[in-house]
Amino acid sequence: MHIAVCVKHVPSPDAAFSMFRIDAAAKNVVPVDGLPWVMSPFDEQAVEAALRIRDAHPGTRVTLLTLGADAARNTLRHGLAMGADDAVLLVDPAFDDGDSYTTALVLARALATIGPVDLVLAGRQAADFNAGVVGAGLAELLGLPIVTFACEVRIQHAADAATARVTRVLDDGCEVVDVTLPAVVTVSNELGAARV
Repeated sequence: MHIAVCVKHVPSPDAAFSMFRIDAAAKNVVPVDGLPWVMSPFDEQAVEAALRIRDAHPGTRVTLLTLGADAARNTLRHGLAMGADDAVLLVDPAFDDGDSYTTALVLARALATIGPVDLVLAGRQAADFNAGVVGAGLAELLGLPIVTFACEVRIQHAADAATARVTRVLDDGCEVVDVTLPAVVTVSNELGAARV
């Protein structure tokens, strides 16, 4: 089994407001030098979900993907230190000001080049803009089903197909959904603590 995990390099959610300035002309928030950058905590949960699946199914390969400048290597290193097997950094100046669609498109094309992928995981949203649409866009572009807000992902193998049994968070409880693989699943922080 091959699991791809899409991760994002973001300003630390714990950074003080003084670590940012407002560019009024560009109508943009600009980080100042020295701002700490980390893997989005929601994506860290997705890496943890992939590693739990690999723990239950030896031989599973976990590949991380991210877009970003050279500094994003630190996010990939963190994921590799958690236990991921491979990492892919996608770098192009055209990605610098990309929106969620651009991000999903680039990730979809990258996934097509790294070989067959059985499961694509991502955080439910990134910790910077909190849009939460890249996973859904990725599923649409790949033509795959999606299950969102997962707090548990288990793989079940049958003679004819593999499925993921996903427990997902709802406003008033949880729901269990079975989805045939390949599929995209976005992971919520209710998964629990990630290994470090």
